[in-house]
Amino acid sequence: MKKGLSETCYRFFSVLSNPTRLASLEALSEGPMNVTKLSESLGQEQSMVSHNLRPLVQCGFVGVERRGKERVYSLNHATVDALFKVVENHANKYCPTGGRCHLRGD
Repeated sequence: MKKGLSETCYRFFSVLSNPTRLASLEALSEGPMNVTKLSESLGQEQSMVSHNLRPLVQCGFVGVERRGKERVYSLNHATVDALFKVVENHANKYCPTGGRCHLRGD
């Protein structure tokens, strides 16, 4: 790993370590959505979803486009699809629990 990349990795994975953010990425893989549709899809309050979209946009995992008064969020497929594929491959190959890896204490 390049020197100094650990801070970038920490920030990268910190953004992804939130269940609402991961669920948002998964929902957006179905197609672009405004925050109302996304919050309905996730079954979460709109304010919670909006709060969690901000870091995803800031880090480039999600893009946002203004369409009139609404903001439409879309997945950065180039990055996120590759990440999900790596996780899926790792889980299938190395997680003895069928992809349900557990943290200590769980």
